[in-house]
Amino acid sequence: MNNRIIFCKYFKKKKEGLDYVTYPGKIGLRIYNEISMQAWKQWIKKQTILINEKKLNLQNIEDRKKIEKKMINYFFYDK
Repeated sequence: MNNRIIFCKYFKKKKEGLDYVTYPGKIGLRIYNEISMQAWKQWIKKQTILINEKKLNLQNIEDRKKIEKKMINYFFYDK
């Protein structure tokens, strides 16, 4: 069980942080440091819906870039 508390940029309050870096690179570190476990779980559900609705193939680099852009907007800009 994780006891790491962070200030979640998505919910704009202190929440339980992720146990580990869930996404590669600088974006992954930013998510680890600024996004709560609850917000990440919500994103995974939304991501699944987006992939299915838009019939994205995550083996395709262009589709992965689309999902990454949506993820960044979801966490840091849409609210």
